[in-house]
This record gives sequence, structure tokens and C-alpha cells, in this order.
Amino acid sequence: MRVGFFGSGAFGLPTLQSLIEGHDIAFVVSQPDRPAGRRRQLRATPISELALENGCRLLRPERLGASEIDTIRSIEADAWVVIAYGLKLPPELLLDRFACNLHGSVLPRWRGAAPIQRCLMAGDEVAGVSVITLAEVMDAGQILGTVETPVDPLETAGELHDRLATFGPEAVGQVLSLHESGSLEAVDQDESFVTHAAKLSRAEATVDFNQPASRVRGWIHGLTPWPGCDVSIDSSTVRIKRVKDHGEEESSGQIGCLVTEDRIQCQSGCIEILEVQPAGGRPMSWQDYCRGRDIKPGVTLESV
Repeated sequence: MRVGFFGSGAFGLPTLQSLIEGHDIAFVVSQPDRPAGRRRQLRATPISELALENGCRLLRPERLGASEIDTIRSIEADAWVVIAYGLKLPPELLLDRFACNLHGSVLPRWRGAAPIQRCLMAGDEVAGVSVITLAEVMDAGQILGTVETPVDPLETAGELHDRLATFGPEAVGQVLSLHESGSLEAVDQDESFVTHAAKLSRAEATVDFNQPASRVRGWIHGLTPWPGCDVSIDSSTVRIKRVKDHGEEESSGQIGCLVTEDRIQCQSGCIEILEVQPAGGRPMSWQDYCRGRDIKPGVTLESV
């Protein structure tokens, strides 16, 4: 099958690689190179880099105007695949064309920009990906296929992102195969179960220990690696990166205080600190961080 691909973020890398190996790539459309890093040097998107490495025809338009639409539509393709492209495809681009989109949630739950992070922050026990048709309303297209997976309680949003990305090749590949055979069936989303995954902001980079331990754990992991959860311990700032919840534990400690050498009292239960990152330092275990520091039970952790 001859396939056109729209994508920018790393979430689409496994799927594009699979399409390159199993199909004829008509073109790849990605975002233009953008300044990145401290030196603000131009950097290609992950998808652009993979396309260039494999000799794919690469288009990097700043916008999808009339000229760009005409160019893309003139390129022969049997189907288009869209994954984390970053721009909404205009309706006129989709005329007489089969196109599907890979989204990082089990729709209709978590439509929007940050489905993987919101899934963890809400304490969901199941995550997944959905392949859908493109629609005027964001992520509201008909469902063509889904893959579900249990959430690992120790998994961060960054790790879940990478794991869900590996489900893309199978999910998209099956949809393309069914489309090619004429046996693909689309199912409408149940609007009564819709939840929205708003874009993350730095303003959310706080942690409220006055919540159940499981909710605190999900919040911290959902904000890792960005924007993170920073706390102040004895006037030092440290980012909590990974924890384990002990929701079944009963304790009479003050909320937000260490009740043991590595456990923080929550509204109900405790969370065990596993991994942290000091300001300007590298990630390390909580035990390594405490070595040489006078951190004892009773110390309060205050959100920064």
C-alpha cells in the first residue's frame, strides 16, 4: 500500500518505521525545524530525522495553506496516517482520501493534548491507544481500532508514552489491512464517556499531599518528566520523580511529613520516595540523596 504520513513527535516513530519497512511511503509531512536547546539551534523533528535517514520524500511546511494542500493532494497515495503532527489537517485536504489518526488513549476517554499524562494523574488503571478517523472536533472521529494495557503503578508518563508508542505499528497496520480488504468497520464514540486531556502547564508542577496516596503517586508520575513535581526539603529544592504508594498503611503522622526515612504521610496512606533529582543535579535514588544529609522523620516536604 502507498501511504502518506503526517507526524512530528516521537510517539509516531515506531509506526513510521514499521510503515517504511512494510509499505511504499508516498511522503512524510512534519513540522519545520525549530530552535531548541540552550543555544537555540535549529533542530529537526524526530519524524523528520527518521524520514531523512530512510530517503523518504519530506515536506516541512510552516502552514497548510492552499499551495501546500494542492502539493500534498497531488501526490498519489492509498491512505494517510496522522500521528502527533501538531497541526490540524484542513477538511479540504481530506477530500476523497482515507486517513486515520493514532491517539494515545482509549477513546472517548482523554481527548486532547495530554492524554497519557492525564491518564496517570487521574489514577486510571488502564491506558492504551486508539486509531480513529479525522473529524472537525479534536479526537472525536470514529474508532477504527484500540489496544489496551494495564498501567504499571511505578510507570511515569514518559515511560508510558514510549510503551504506548510501540503499540502503534500493530494498531495502525491492522486498520490499513482491513481498509485495503474493504472490511474495516468504524464505531462512533459514546459522547457520554468523553473526558478532556488539557495541555499541561508549569502551574501544575506542584504536589498536594492532602490526597490519598494512590492519587499523589499518579499525579507525580503523570508530571514526570515534564513539568515535574518539585518540593523543598530543609531549604533545598528536589524533584520527586518516582514513588510507590502504600495506601493501605495507617499512620498518625502530619500530612506532608516524613513518617519514616522514606515515606511521606498523605491524606490516607503513605508514599515511598524511590527516585529524586536535586536542582541542577542528576536523577538518583532517595537513599543516595539522603546520604550525607540530615534528613530525618518529621521533616516537612513543601511543594515549590
